[in-house]
Amino acid sequence: MQHDQQIHATTILCVRDDAGVAMAGDGQVTLGTIVAKGSARKVRCLPEVGEDRAGVLVGFAGGAADAFALLERFEAALKATPVNLLKAAATLARDWRTDRALRRLEAMMIAADRGRTLVISGQGDLIEPDDGIAAIGSGGAYALSAARALRRATDLDATTVCREAMTVAGELCIYTNTQLVVESISSSVG
Repeated sequence: MQHDQQIHATTILCVRDDAGVAMAGDGQVTLGTIVAKGSARKVRCLPEVGEDRAGVLVGFAGGAADAFALLERFEAALKATPVNLLKAAATLARDWRTDRALRRLEAMMIAADRGRTLVISGQGDLIEPDDGIAAIGSGGAYALSAARALRRATDLDATTVCREAMTVAGELCIYTNTQLVVESISSSVG
């Protein structure tokens, strides 16, 4: 069964630099063409997992119930392999594609720890961006473009790039607002 890869109703952006990684998500929830909520939290920091137990950032786009089901599965995979984000993400991607109930879920995720950023989809995709910048959701292309331009033209840190690029996306995409949640993990240990 083919799923439409264009996920509407949110934007998630992840930016990595030498100091760490930041992830931002907008707060808008839509039901069709109606804004149902403006302050949803679509980005989380899962503490005490990941490299050096610093945590893993997770952001999701798509149906809220589907995203929470996937987040629960992802947390279980992380607990089974707490210092191996790639293995946990590969487990989720495989299960998502092959499990009869999971493959009906329509969402996408970005997961990041100190070492890597991964885009995970229900098609079995597990993509690590070359430049450390990843975006999903209906405003993802806007946020990705703005983040890449800011990284090339400025010395802004990852958190500031996330905020500024997400603001641009919120100004352009009707499914994205500018009420942002931003989480970050420092690359330094301790």
